[in-house]
Amino acid sequence: MACFLLLSWAVGGTLSAFGQGTALVTGTVRDPAGLPVEFATITLHRVTDSTVTKSEFSDAKGTFLLGAPAGGRYLVSVAQVGYERYWSAPFELPPTGLVLPVVGLRTSAATALQEVKVVGQKPLFEHQADRTIVNVENSPLAAGNTALDVLTRAPGVTVDGSDNLALRGRQGLLVIIDGKRQPMTGTELADYLRTLPAEQLATIELITNPPASYDAQGTAGVIAINLKKDQRQGANSSLNLGYGRGVYGRFTTGATGNYRRGKINAYGAYTYAARSTYLRLTSHRVFYDQGQPTGGSDQEDFTATRTQAHNWKAGVDYAFTRRTTLGAALTGQLAQSNGAGTNAVTLLDASGSLSRALTSPSYRNASTPNLTANLNLRHAFADSSNSRVLTADANYATYRLGRQQGLAALLDAGSVAPTLLSSDQSGNLRLLTAQLDYVQPLAHQQRLSGGLKISQVQSVNDAVFQQTSNGLTTLDTAQTNQFRYTENIRAAYLNWQQTGARATWQAGLRAEQTSAQGVQEVGNQRFDRQYVQLFPSASLKYTFSPRHELTVALSRRLDRPGYDQLNPFRIYLNATTYRSGNSALLPQTSYNAEVTHTYLQKYTVGLSYSNTQHPILIVVQPATATSRFVLARPVNLGAQHYAALTLTVPLTPSKAWSIYNSAVFYYSRFTGDLAGTTLNRAKPSINLSSTHTLALGQGWSVDLSATYQSPEIYGFITSRANGDLTIGAQKSLLKGQGTLKFNVTDVLYTNRNIAASTYDNYVDNFTQSRDSRVATLSFSYRLGSNQLAASRRADGAEEEKRRVGGQ
Repeated sequence: MACFLLLSWAVGGTLSAFGQGTALVTGTVRDPAGLPVEFATITLHRVTDSTVTKSEFSDAKGTFLLGAPAGGRYLVSVAQVGYERYWSAPFELPPTGLVLPVVGLRTSAATALQEVKVVGQKPLFEHQADRTIVNVENSPLAAGNTALDVLTRAPGVTVDGSDNLALRGRQGLLVIIDGKRQPMTGTELADYLRTLPAEQLATIELITNPPASYDAQGTAGVIAINLKKDQRQGANSSLNLGYGRGVYGRFTTGATGNYRRGKINAYGAYTYAARSTYLRLTSHRVFYDQGQPTGGSDQEDFTATRTQAHNWKAGVDYAFTRRTTLGAALTGQLAQSNGAGTNAVTLLDASGSLSRALTSPSYRNASTPNLTANLNLRHAFADSSNSRVLTADANYATYRLGRQQGLAALLDAGSVAPTLLSSDQSGNLRLLTAQLDYVQPLAHQQRLSGGLKISQVQSVNDAVFQQTSNGLTTLDTAQTNQFRYTENIRAAYLNWQQTGARATWQAGLRAEQTSAQGVQEVGNQRFDRQYVQLFPSASLKYTFSPRHELTVALSRRLDRPGYDQLNPFRIYLNATTYRSGNSALLPQTSYNAEVTHTYLQKYTVGLSYSNTQHPILIVVQPATATSRFVLARPVNLGAQHYAALTLTVPLTPSKAWSIYNSAVFYYSRFTGDLAGTTLNRAKPSINLSSTHTLALGQGWSVDLSATYQSPEIYGFITSRANGDLTIGAQKSLLKGQGTLKFNVTDVLYTNRNIAASTYDNYVDNFTQSRDSRVATLSFSYRLGSNQLAASRRADGAEEEKRRVGGQ
C-alpha cells in the first residue's frame, strides 16, 4: 500500500520566477431580494482571451476577494445555480486594488421551470491557507459509513487503539459539530461519532492553527464537522436508504426536509441506524523485576455489539429584516448498544508455563441520550458588505449515560475462584454556553473583532459495583462511589486583521479564566483549581506573485482534561484489565508555529513545530508495583517536542480524473517518568493518503481512497504500520433526482492496531481489530425544487467559524 501511495506522487514542472505585484478585486453578490448569495462561483478572466486567472467562492455575507497582477485588464463572471450568469464590464486593475459595484443576480427562468443539470461538483478535498476541507456530502466513500469512518480517511487524521483522534500525529483536538463544542474525549467521543451517520455530514474542516475567535482548547487544532443544510427554495425533502455487510450487517435510513419562502426557513432531519460490529483484542504480557520475568498472561477478548441510534434535528430561521435574522434549533440523539462476548485469560508463571486459565462470558450495555438547544441572532448594521456585524449565540446541552456491565474478574490474582463483578453506572452532564461577537470594519481594509463567552459544566456520575462469589452477592464498597464535577470558563478575545494588495495580517489575544472543582463522595476526595491564561495568536499571508504565496502562523493553546478523563470510575475490559479516569490530571499547554508555501494556488509545503508541556496521554501500565492487574488511564508526562513536514499535491491527469495526495513526515519526542520508568523516546513517522476521483460519464463516477500510517511512538506505546484501501462508485438516476452509491471499506483488511506498551517492569504486546471490511449499497432521492436560495443561516457559532482566515 505504501508503494501504491508513493506512485501517486509524480508531479512535473519547475518553479518559475516571481511575477509582478498583486492587487485585490473585491465585491459583493446579492439575490433579487437583496440578500447575500453564499457559495457563488466568482471567476476572474483576462480580457484578451477570457482565460481564467483566479476563481473563488462568495462567503456567508456574499463578499468575495480575488488577487491578480496589477496593471492587467480583466472582467469578472459570477455563477450560481438558479441564477443567470453575470458578466462585469472590462476594467484595468490598479496597484491599489478595485472594489466592484454590488453584483445583483437575476433568477434564471430556465432553471426555475426545468430540471437543473449539475455539470461538476466540489472536489473531495480542498486545501486553504489555514485548513483542509473534506467535502463529504457527494462522496460515494461516505455511503453507509459513520462520521468516525470518514474522519479516519481524512488527510493526516488517525485513531489509535484507545480511540484517541490525532491530526498529523498529534493528539489533543477540539471537535465541534455545527459550531458546538463536543464535551467528550477518547472512547466516549469515538462512540458518539460511530453513532453519527455520514449521510448527515456536509463538510469536515481540519484546522491546525485557529485564531483567537476560537476556544483555546485543542493543542493539535480543531476538527469542525458541519452537517447538511438544504439551500433550496420552497418545500423540499430527501430520502436515503442503505445496507452494508461485513461479518455483521448495518442498516441506515433517514429523511430531511425544509421549507424556505420569504423570511422563513424551517428545516428538519432524522436518521436511524442499526449497526452490528465486533471488537477482538489479543495481548501477551510479561512482568519483570530487575530485568528478570516474574510472570505474565495471554488474553483474548471478543465482543459483538449491536447499536441502534436515532439522530434528529429541527429548527427555524426568521429574517425580521434583510439585516437581522433570529434562529432556533433542537438537535438530539438516542443511542442504545448491547454487547456480549467472551473473555479468556491464561496466567503464566516466571518460566512462561501455564499457571491458571479462566474463560467467562461478559456483557456491556449502554444508553446515551442527548439533547442540544440553540438560539442565535445576527444583525448587520448596514446593507454594505463592509458593515458592522453583531452575533449572539446561546446553547444548552444535556448528555446522559447509562452503562451496565458484567464479567468474571480476578480481583485477587491469588484467589482460588474468580468473582462475578457487575456494575451499574449513570452520568448526567449539562453544558451551558453563551457568547457575543462583534465585527468592526476599519479604514484601509482593516477589521477589528472581539467577543465574550461564558460556559458552565455540571457533571454528576454514580457507580454501583457488586460482587457475586459462591452464590452470595454483596455491595463492592471499595469501588461504589459518586463523582461530581463543575467547571466555569469565562473568555474574552480581540482580533485585528488587515488585508492589503500582497499581505494579510492577523493578530489576536484570548484570555480564559477557569474554575474547576471535583468531589468523590466516598472518602471525600476533592480538588479545586483556579487559573487565568492568555492565548496569543498571529498569522501573515504574503503573496509574492500569482504563483507563490507564503503563510506564517503562531499560537499558544491548551487542552483541559475531558470530563470523562477526570472521572475515576473503573470500566473493566476483561478479567485483569480495566480503564479509568484520573482526577489528578492537569491541563496541557503548547506553543505552535507553522510556515506554509503555496505554489500555483494548490501545491503546498508546510513546516510546523510545537512544544507541549504536561502532555496528556493514555497509558497502559501495571495498576500497582506488585499487581498483575493492568490499568489504562490518562496521565501527564513531562514534555512533547513535535516537528513535521506536510505536503499536499492535487493532480488532474485529465478532465475526468482528479487526485489529492497528502503526506505528513513528523517527529515526536516524549519525556517523563511513570511506573518506575524514565521516558525519553522519539521516532520519525509518516502518514500518507491518496484519493482518486474519476468521472466516467453517463452519470457514473468512481472514488478510491488509500491511507498508510508508518510505525510510530506515542509515549510508552509503539505501534506498527497499518493502512486502509476503500473504493466506491455512484450513479446518478431518475433525471438527477436519485443517486445510487456502492463502496467497500478496508478492502485489504489492513486497518488493525498492532502495538506494544513497554516499561522497565512490564511489556504488553496487543492487537486490536474490528469489523472494518464492509460492502455497502445505498440509495438517495431528492424531492422538490432545484432552485437554490441565498444562505441566511448565520448563527453565532457558524459566523465564528467563517471569521477564521478573514473570511
